[in-house]
Amino acid sequence: MVVWIVVALVVVPFVLLGLAARPVLTSVRRLRRAAVALQRHAGAAAELQTTAAALQVRAGELQARAANAQQQIAAIRSRRGG
Repeated sequence: MVVWIVVALVVVPFVLLGLAARPVLTSVRRLRRAAVALQRHAGAAAELQTTAAALQVRAGELQARAANAQQQIAAIRSRRGG
């Protein structure tokens, strides 16, 4: 009889602990997967940021070329008297 009481006092809490820990461990796995996905997205965002910076530089160069072309057009028109 005493053995059953000891088993109940030792085994039952471990079973309850296991049942309580199961949802927590499941959440930890989901969180880990989400963290990996976020790291992937952060890498992609960093690449996009680099590309955007390069495009911004290129846009500035094109804007300078367009302004130069406009000045050349204005100079040609003024020489033609037009």
